Amino acid sequence: MTLTDIIKKLPYSEPFIFADELLYADENGITGVFTFKKELDFYKGHFKNNPVTPGVILTETMAQIGLVCLGIYLLGGDLKGDTVIAFTFADMEFLKPVYPGEKVTVSSHKIFFRFGKLKCSAVMKNEAGQEVCRGILAGMITQKL
Repeated sequence: MTLTDIIKKLPYSEPFIFADELLYADENGITGVFTFKKELDFYKGHFKNNPVTPGVILTETMAQIGLVCLGIYLLGGDLKGDTVIAFTFADMEFLKPVYPGEKVTVSSHKIFFRFGKLKCSAVMKNEAGQEVCRGILAGMITQKL
């Protein structure tokens, strides 16, 4: 399975996919990038005349790249049709704003993966290499009941 295949297996589509490309993956972590296009709808109202990417979207971007993509990699891409991916925990620290048009890099390192639960430590950096946010994320991969 290639890094491109992992992105294709994400259970998201436009306008709610926040992963452009994966740069690296192994059993301990993953790195990927996303560019926040200026046309994204949430910029129209967050904030007036000074748009900033909402923290919840930064968290989602980190979860899609750093948690879900890593989970897909760890499972070898073996997602069945009844697979459910659930975001269960986030403890985030926001350090700098991310503006429309900015490209970010997310790096995630596995803390543990057992019984279908994945917990990671993730960092998002801007193109200048500055940390814009970091946190601990967790989620579950299970089958529909």
